[in-house]
Amino acid sequence: MRISRTPDDLRLQLAVLPRRRALVPTMGALHEGHLALIRRARETAGPDGTVAVSIFVNPMQFDRPGDLAAYPKPLADDLAKCEAAGVDLVFAPEAGAMYFPDRSITVTESLLSTHLCGAARPGHFDGVCTVVLKLFNLFQADAAVFGEKDVQQLAILRRMVRDLDVPVEIIGHPTVREPDGLAMSSRNVRLTPEHRADAARIRRALEGARALLRFGERAAAPFLAAARKHLEDSSFLRIDYLELVDAETLQPVGHIKRPAVLATALFYGDVRLIDHVTLLP
Repeated sequence: MRISRTPDDLRLQLAVLPRRRALVPTMGALHEGHLALIRRARETAGPDGTVAVSIFVNPMQFDRPGDLAAYPKPLADDLAKCEAAGVDLVFAPEAGAMYFPDRSITVTESLLSTHLCGAARPGHFDGVCTVVLKLFNLFQADAAVFGEKDVQQLAILRRMVRDLDVPVEIIGHPTVREPDGLAMSSRNVRLTPEHRADAARIRRALEGARALLRFGERAAAPFLAAARKHLEDSSFLRIDYLELVDAETLQPVGHIKRPAVLATALFYGDVRLIDHVTLLP
């Protein structure tokens, strides 16, 4: 497995690797969810193609300095997992290798980012779009694999690729979950034992609300009320947002006439978790 730490070295490494490339962008602290993305990348690249993983905790997408400082960075363990998973190339730069000190260009999305995490974390998706576009330019990959847990991120990156004519296929992979239903996240390791046990309610709350579809409910308010009631039964969590939005535009809806997404973000202490379910009319 090859390891690059700078863009210039990355280009040299890519020049001698097979051209069919599939990229998995990550911020490290890899878990089974990331490994599932890597396996999907191998299916896409083929046995003779190149599977590449980027490991970069991107400072541009953090809205809280404390969250950036606390984000886990077990690089040695991440590299071992990548090698065991059959990754061909890992790009693990420092921030100084990715951003010029006087950088003045940022990629901004102005519609899909107006609600959900985009409203709760100002500037977050500017950071995501900017770094991902840089990675696409550096890797010149044929495909990139992202988890569907970050539903807004996935929609925004698909829009960016469409609007800017970026020649890369965006592949979404279903959310990978713990046995109790909690979506896998690098932040889960920061939960206290009490918070971790309680966090299983997130999935139960969303699935419980989705069950209203079976009784013919289509108005947004009952879905939001059902999920909120279950979440607020916890004395540990604080809801950041709970919204029902159109699955394509990510704008709030009052009635489910097209595929929609019931999404939430919440805090256990200073640990922020997200999850969602899709609602089909």
